[in-house]
Amino acid sequence: MLILARHGRTEANARGLLQGHMDLPLDDEGVRQAKAIGRALGRVDAVISSPLLRARQTAAHIDGPLTIDERWIELDYGALDGVPLKDVPRELWATWRADVTYAPGGGESILALVGRLTPALEELARPAQDGTVVVVTHVSPIKAALAWTLGAPPELAWRSHLDQAALTRIVFGGFGPVLHGFNETSHLL
Repeated sequence: MLILARHGRTEANARGLLQGHMDLPLDDEGVRQAKAIGRALGRVDAVISSPLLRARQTAAHIDGPLTIDERWIELDYGALDGVPLKDVPRELWATWRADVTYAPGGGESILALVGRLTPALEELARPAQDGTVVVVTHVSPIKAALAWTLGAPPELAWRSHLDQAALTRIVFGGFGPVLHGFNETSHLL
């Protein structure tokens, strides 16, 4: 099974900021969430993490051999890194949602994100069939993986919500990936 874990909360999450490639630590609530993920998952066969600190700190609470994979880094929001979600102009959101090739100033498009994640997901199919693989990553890569699993277009990302420290479960079988759970948060209670 492949389990995608969104990292625990940061102060920027609590303040409603776009983080993108900002390398921020977990706040106290994020540490609590990371510990809850670790308790819920127990021992796993492999842990893969985004290189960003918030993901690595979350991954450190999961019992299993850890590997860092740059492909699982968050979408690069470019000039929007650090901007409050509420301050992003409505027209910009509309452009972004309508065009998967759009990249905010100096950032990355949804299509580019899908391009770097597809090989990473394909490489995990065999190990996830044979054992439990956990990837600790961010909201945009998990939504891209959701679209990939469902054979849906990347725009699906705009039609799904993912909480901090949520788990997504994908099972690989003879007919490809199958979604077994999305935005699971019961382990946080």
